[in-house]
Amino acid sequence: MEHPFDAKSLLATLTELPGVYRMLDGSDTVLYVGKAKNLKKRVASYFRDRHPSPRIALMVAQIARVETTVTRSEAEALLLENNLIKSLSPRYNILFRDDKSYPYIVLTHDRYPRLGFFRGATDRRADYFGPFPSVLAVRESIHLLQKMFRLRTCENGVFNNRSRPCLLYQIKRCSGPCVGLIEADRYAEDVEMANMFLQGRQQDVIGRLSAAMDTAAANLAFEQAAVCRDQIQSLRQVQDKQYVDSGKGGDVDIVAAVDEHGILCVNLAMVRGGRHLGDRPQFPGNSADSSAPEALAAFLTQHYLVHPIPLQILVNLPPADGELADWLSEAAGRPVRVAEARLTMQRIWVEMAEQNARLAIAARRSVLSRQGQRLEALCQVLEFEVGEGKEGRLECFDISHTQGAATVAACVVFQGSGMRKSEYRRFNIRDVQPGDDYAAMRQAVLRRYEKLLTGDGDGAVPDLILIDGGSGQVSAAGSALEELGLAQLLILGVSKGEARKPGLETLVFADGRDPLQLPSEHPALHLIQEVRDEAHRFAVSGHRARRGKTARTSRLEEIGGIGPMRRKALISRFGGLQGIAGAGIDQLTAVPGISRELAEKIYAALH
Repeated sequence: MEHPFDAKSLLATLTELPGVYRMLDGSDTVLYVGKAKNLKKRVASYFRDRHPSPRIALMVAQIARVETTVTRSEAEALLLENNLIKSLSPRYNILFRDDKSYPYIVLTHDRYPRLGFFRGATDRRADYFGPFPSVLAVRESIHLLQKMFRLRTCENGVFNNRSRPCLLYQIKRCSGPCVGLIEADRYAEDVEMANMFLQGRQQDVIGRLSAAMDTAAANLAFEQAAVCRDQIQSLRQVQDKQYVDSGKGGDVDIVAAVDEHGILCVNLAMVRGGRHLGDRPQFPGNSADSSAPEALAAFLTQHYLVHPIPLQILVNLPPADGELADWLSEAAGRPVRVAEARLTMQRIWVEMAEQNARLAIAARRSVLSRQGQRLEALCQVLEFEVGEGKEGRLECFDISHTQGAATVAACVVFQGSGMRKSEYRRFNIRDVQPGDDYAAMRQAVLRRYEKLLTGDGDGAVPDLILIDGGSGQVSAAGSALEELGLAQLLILGVSKGEARKPGLETLVFADGRDPLQLPSEHPALHLIQEVRDEAHRFAVSGHRARRGKTARTSRLEEIGGIGPMRRKALISRFGGLQGIAGAGIDQLTAVPGISRELAEKIYAALH
């Protein structure tokens, strides 16, 4: 007989220091992870007579044990809470996808700095601007900077080995520093103005350009004056397009949480350097019965522990955690303002973010409805059922190679509303006869589902396995599943036939049923085609990467004295095998670790 949880005994032992608490059920499964400035006061709030949230009341009824960890500061509690939420994925914590791949614009510290696109961890070897909400926002900004300041975007391996300017110089998107068509001091001025523009100092840039235009005109350098005039016009056009007082500039994030039709969306909009760069909607997991203020609070804590915290965060409603500004200020080491909009321009930003969140919800509802209809049609055609309360899961395999070389198998996953890219897998096929697609398919299926036998793959059993191929590939996949004791899984081959035209696919069954050809407008066929095409794309991209790596290194590996470090140094300097082949002996000798004798050997081997 289970005994009710003794909250009074627990509270008598709790401290009033900051820390993290974990709610566990009778089977020691973590239900919820939270942070607190005062552990005793915060945990006591769960054991009151009435709860405003039915969701929290349901969680409290399942509590069998509470664990606490005292921390030295509020910032440390915030960090520990976030790490535990990521690692444990508690059932009652709202979860946001940990997206660390927001893009940046980079300006390198080379003699002629390079303007470029960047993802990853930043360092002190360059200046970084962002993050930006999307790749499109970065590309638009880079295109604009190329147009106004004509900075180079080519990699050093290309820049260091050019003998004439590229097409970007011809179309006036680069000033040609690679071949000395602009002096270093003049190029540095353009870099400085680009830096000022990215910091939001557009008026300073316009003032400097206006002075340069007047000076050029006074010296009768009318061509240079025209360039400055065009730059000023481009800047004013940018200012006219932004919903922002560009004279103030600054970095601001706008976060709007909206709950419509049972779907929660948190939309993040970004203002960087005084420019509104667009937004990114996100849909949290574990959000059933959660409120918009709860989702807003969860997003702010999870997002800003892995991304830069701006000085100001505008929200469309008060977050559930009223102390969030204090938590974020502690984590940032400086004051952070989390507030609702007051000024007219701020209200415009928040309204835009809310409207885009509603549009994202409408689009998601449409996708969910369409995907649900397609999956239902597929279940009817293939006569199988998805378990009640489960999202249908499809996995599709494809093989890619070039005349048997660099064979790669790919497995993609469709579940619920769309493709699950984080669960895609590739397999470099080994120890099979080149060109033997059947053996390659068998190996890929074996390697994919081996973990199901050990329990590592619990919850990842597909309802349907699609095979891009005919009866031979289906038989190979079926034999692999039989060997693993998973013969009960449903397999379907998608054969393109001789014409290989979309809409003429033949469906091949592994259980002996006659092949089936669906009408080209059938929604079940559309779902099959979408998943099959994604598997083909993923397999081909993996094969090309593997083949390209082999092509870049194989000829170098054949040269005695060229090990991994020297090979890496050569490719880094010259950009690839073609650049190495085009280099002279003196240029090769300039690479660290390459003696003149070895440079002569490389030159002779590649010519």
